[in-house]
Amino acid sequence: MTRTNSHIRRLLCLAAVLAPSVAGSSESIAATATSTFSVNANVLAVCTVTSTDLNFGDYDASQASHNSATSTLSVTCSKGQDYTIALSAGAGASATVAGRKMTSGAETLDYNLYTSGSHSTIWGDGTLATSVVPETGNGDAQSHTVYGQIPTNQHVPSGVYSDTINVTLTY
Repeated sequence: MTRTNSHIRRLLCLAAVLAPSVAGSSESIAATATSTFSVNANVLAVCTVTSTDLNFGDYDASQASHNSATSTLSVTCSKGQDYTIALSAGAGASATVAGRKMTSGAETLDYNLYTSGSHSTIWGDGTLATSVVPETGNGDAQSHTVYGQIPTNQHVPSGVYSDTINVTLTY
């Protein structure tokens, strides 16, 4: 048995010496590979416009001053986007940008729309060199006031007079 014990001892020593190299052979060496990709977006020029009604209220031809009222246009455009706002002549019979007309049946009541409270520049439709309002968007809603005025001394029959204006936002 001494010989067997000696043989077993040798085998155990050999196993102890070989164990680290056998364990090391099961480990793998790490490797990596790389790549890149592009990230893109096409930002569109976007604009929206909303408006409030312009209501002159009661009109009395005998008043000494013009009847005035305002409307507000709210424009939201992409940051840096240039735009212009134009207002149509309206739907009144024989209306032009220089002479807008509200109607009640066959009757008309003259009025106009202006770019400022001084009522010096008529807000036009962009044709024939009429005045439009230019601006540059900032991404937030931007307010633009439309100033309306009915001239004095228009002796027309009583009634409800109205018109419809189209707002054109060009960008």
